[in-house]
Amino acid sequence: MIEVRNIHHCLSGKMIIDELSFELNTGELLCVLGPNGAGKSTLLKLLSGESHCKSGQVLYNKQAIHELNPKQLSKIRAVMPQHSTVSFPFSAKEIIMIGSDLNKNELAKTLAEVTKLTKVDQLLDRPYQQLSGGEKQRVQLARVLMQIWKDAPYPRFLFLDEPTSSLDIAQQYQVFEIVKSLKSKNIGILAVVHDINLAAQSADKVLLLKSGRAMAFGTTDEIITKENISRTFDHQVLIQAHPITQKPLIISNINQNYHAKTYGNISYAN
Repeated sequence: MIEVRNIHHCLSGKMIIDELSFELNTGELLCVLGPNGAGKSTLLKLLSGESHCKSGQVLYNKQAIHELNPKQLSKIRAVMPQHSTVSFPFSAKEIIMIGSDLNKNELAKTLAEVTKLTKVDQLLDRPYQQLSGGEKQRVQLARVLMQIWKDAPYPRFLFLDEPTSSLDIAQQYQVFEIVKSLKSKNIGILAVVHDINLAAQSADKVLLLKSGRAMAFGTTDEIITKENISRTFDHQVLIQAHPITQKPLIISNINQNYHAKTYGNISYAN
């Protein structure tokens, strides 16, 4: 379990995360939703150990994150950032294998499984820099899966920052099916997600974040409500049950947010 206890973080004197508390258990997918500037990516950096909170605690299985060295952290958590800059002429295969500590036999088997699952098995010899945005994103997903794919007797965690931002709709749902399959491996997943409906159909729990503060936290059905979403995003929405899954389906209430103004013969919307 990851326990987040009253963490507070500032940058250049500006509050980014304010007295935030929640838990992430293994076997569940937690999606973090919020408007731009809510502190979502900063939160992920604090949880992964890339940054350190000014006050409060982040605990991995009852142990404070600052007590874990980089090697220890690499064994219990994997991180896929929103943007990955690669300056060297690596192939896709070389990127995927970064950070893996598998032996030779395990490496070949895991590489084959992970690259087939993420549909990058035909890209392995291509230069990473020549891949499309969506291809790069799937290669990065394969990289973090390599890090935690092998079964382990201890709890592990996966952090994803906008993992589907460059993918088409079919690939978005494929990625989340892959992510959800990790729950059976004693892994807890936290994903920062832009698409509310994608989160609503996939997440076990949801954290709504606004201006660094938790607006709501709990199970998806409890948290994805008209009131919570409208209040978090300052935008009126309608919510109905998905006709197949019966999970919340969010629809923008355009009539309450867009007003036509006519100047001469030209109509504008704002």
